Amino acid sequence: MNYTHDRLLKGISIDDAEARLRASLSDAGFGVLTEIDVKETMKKKIGAEMDGYRILGACNPKMAYEAIGIEPRVGAMLPCNVILRETDDGTEISAIDPVASMTAIDNDDLHTVAGQVRDMLVGAVDAA
Repeated sequence: MNYTHDRLLKGISIDDAEARLRASLSDAGFGVLTEIDVKETMKKKIGAEMDGYRILGACNPKMAYEAIGIEPRVGAMLPCNVILRETDDGTEISAIDPVASMTAIDNDDLHTVAGQVRDMLVGAVDAA
């Protein structure tokens, strides 16, 4: 089972890809709750060099509220992470598949919500 939905933005810098992604996430009703610049963190913490790599924690408040109402501990699996990763060809965007990540929880109602969120995230990644 794939656990991410991926898209390569050929010839697009990580900064431009992030701007496009943030706009498409916003259009789909997501906000960015967390931001981690993994490249900078690895350099600072362990002196490691790596290509650009960022993690954005995206959340659609309406869907998160619905999921928490169905399964109160689901917050341990939120927000939905979306990564931006520099490659030789441009920037790859990968969004978590909420359906795949929710398989650990035996709750059909939650899986329905996860499917709706997946469709929204796929739309946002494809629109970026």
